[in-house]
Amino acid sequence: MKGILLINLGSPKDLELDSIKMYLKEFLSDDLVIDYPKLLQQILVNWIIIPSRYKNTREAYSEIWTDQGSPLINNTISLGEKISTKSGVPLEVAMRYQYPSIEEGLVNLRDKGCSDIFVVPLYPHYAMSTTLTTEKEVKRIEHELSLNLNLIFAEPFYKEEGYIESLSQTIDLNRQEKSDYLLFSYHGIPNRHLTKTDPTKSHCLKVQNCCDIESEAKPYCYKAQVIETSRLCANKLHLDNDQWGISFQSRIGPGWIEPFTDKELVKLVEKGVKKLDVVCPAFVIDNLETLEEMNIRGRETFLEAGGESFNYIPCLNDNNTWVDFLIGLSEK
Repeated sequence: MKGILLINLGSPKDLELDSIKMYLKEFLSDDLVIDYPKLLQQILVNWIIIPSRYKNTREAYSEIWTDQGSPLINNTISLGEKISTKSGVPLEVAMRYQYPSIEEGLVNLRDKGCSDIFVVPLYPHYAMSTTLTTEKEVKRIEHELSLNLNLIFAEPFYKEEGYIESLSQTIDLNRQEKSDYLLFSYHGIPNRHLTKTDPTKSHCLKVQNCCDIESEAKPYCYKAQVIETSRLCANKLHLDNDQWGISFQSRIGPGWIEPFTDKELVKLVEKGVKKLDVVCPAFVIDNLETLEEMNIRGRETFLEAGGESFNYIPCLNDNNTWVDFLIGLSEK
């Protein structure tokens, strides 16, 4: 029997400082997230990043926390429940980091009699810090527990018709009237991650306009894939090239993909954009980066720069068209 395992990135279980620290430590100690030599990574994580950020991180989470807890966890569970109810297929929700765990999800599906597990990492675009680390962790746990499950992993769905249709519908339904511009803001990653995942080792960031050239690198190139998602949505929404653009948020240090969203928000005002719509397609479930970083801090940046109206377009969450797409994906 088939079962489905939906996996998202993760969130602290609660707003206690120990939970915040525990989440940050597990997340940032992943060798595919901070990909430095282990000793240097642990010095950065335990002596610099966590001590300097955990209180601010808690404050940011407190801005979006609900009476039910983490929006990311609860909305992912809601998505899973709708998929399972509509498809009739056993389904478990897990997070790559913290709770609910991948181990618990796999064991629960095995105990329900499932032997074929369709694993859906909820990341539309391939990246070593999301797609790859999730796949490796699922395989590691399944092997260590000797669960004897047949694991089938969903491929990144950044250009799948059902995903583009769901995203375009959400954008269209939530745009403000007479908007000047639509900004696609994606989570940033270090440029070195692009070159590390390039199987050719000779394409990404090594040739001019590399993302516009078809290559063996594209199935593993985050930047090329987000450009494709944006282009397909813009075409479906009948937007001219000067009516939309792409930027990257959540950078931690230098050497990350540009242009940076916070800088772009100011530049758009300088170019005359007054009424702005922003969507964050790297995320399918609303979370800290969308609800706090974009809808609170991004809004402040744009309005303080002189913009008149900032409209955040929500993630797909448990949108019915999106639910139908994921069911169809699992049936292929």
